[in-house]
Amino acid sequence: MNESDISRVIEMAWEDRTPFDAIEAQFGLNEQGVKQLMRDNLKSSSYQSWRKRVQGRSTKHLAKRSFSVGRHKSHDQNKL
Repeated sequence: MNESDISRVIEMAWEDRTPFDAIEAQFGLNEQGVKQLMRDNLKSSSYQSWRKRVQGRSTKHLAKRSFSVGRHKSHDQNKL
């Protein structure tokens, strides 16, 4: 992976609503692969903070989601 791909995977991993399945579909990394990439590219404290944040979070796993995938659109959006 090049630097921009690694950066994008890290960004997606930090996002609450981006499931591991989406990362796997786009970059071919399963959950364990994402964890390893994060461990290799983040400071130890940042990795530990991320793991605490992600552990048990239902939005990171499609099978555990209680909502349909979609985008939020503010009622004020596009009203210039």
